Amino acid sequence: MFSLLYRFSCVSKKGLHRLICFSKALLSILLLCCVQTYTLAAEIDSVTSRHVRLQNVVSDINSIINDRIVQAIEKANADRFLVEDIDGIEIETRRPDCDVDDLYTSLRQSIFQSYIVSWGLKGYDIDLQFRELLAGKTYSLRLDDSIYRDIDYLEGFSLNLKELSDVTNINGHVIGLDKLGHFFAEGWRYFEISQEEGGGLQEAMDWGKAMEDGLFGTTTTGIFSYADLVANFNGWRFWNRVLLLESDPMKGLVGRLYDRAYVSCDIQVFESIKQRRVVRAWATNRRFDFGNYIDAAWNEGINCNGYADPLIEEKVKQRVTEIDADFHCPVDAAACVKAKQSYGVYAPALLHPQCLIAIP
Repeated sequence: MFSLLYRFSCVSKKGLHRLICFSKALLSILLLCCVQTYTLAAEIDSVTSRHVRLQNVVSDINSIINDRIVQAIEKANADRFLVEDIDGIEIETRRPDCDVDDLYTSLRQSIFQSYIVSWGLKGYDIDLQFRELLAGKTYSLRLDDSIYRDIDYLEGFSLNLKELSDVTNINGHVIGLDKLGHFFAEGWRYFEISQEEGGGLQEAMDWGKAMEDGLFGTTTTGIFSYADLVANFNGWRFWNRVLLLESDPMKGLVGRLYDRAYVSCDIQVFESIKQRRVVRAWATNRRFDFGNYIDAAWNEGINCNGYADPLIEEKVKQRVTEIDADFHCPVDAAACVKAKQSYGVYAPALLHPQCLIAIP
């Protein structure tokens, strides 16, 4: 862990030891930059931006994602047929109707807007895509003007390399666009661990916490974002709801009875008559609504951040006081109480300790 290296190797700042300390830190930066350039996390400043008036963009996001889901379904259905030319003879091969792997692959390609479906490369790309797609409806802040301006390259080199993500208004909540990357990309990784690797949701959440305490957080930015973990968790809920493989842990008994998957495998009547067999294909079963996943726990001004060490935390606190003397963590205790109730048994893993004990 680079943050550990920095904290324990850099105690003395004199002579040869200082040179060795700096060399170790520089080597760590170079190695991590070479290996993880595209997987490092972006951060936002929810304190400086919390009084900015922004247009609610939930309908914009819904429209974009629903279009991409429809495109993915059409592609998954089209991929059932493969025509090959062998020695001048066209041979058509039919794959099984409603192939689940094809559906998930098409969804990731369409949502990430890439033929490469690796989760690790795409979270930051989604962030960048939506900064452009929502241009004029988000708030951009330079790192040098933020509460993180005093975190140097040794304490948070990815933070300094990437600058900050934009923030926007989603159903009244100030949320960073970096959370969209967490929702879709890390959410997919959670789903992959829990379903394809058989680890279950808890194991996926353990992985997420380890990454936030590593390459997606404290190691590269000096910041541990509980809101990122909330986005990851809700991303798992999204990917699970594609086919509703498991009951949604955020819904009660009645809610589960009326819950529907985003995609269903439907009988194609006319095609079945034509081919004289039952033909099925993927079809949209319900529309995506990002608002179903958003709550106050996504807001880093409410579900506040942790930090790699006390020195970084003190730097941030001083800047917070300068920018907004009335700010305290959490800024809305009632919202924390509601989030604790909503997330239930998962709350201790998703909410900042101060949010867990907040009293209105």
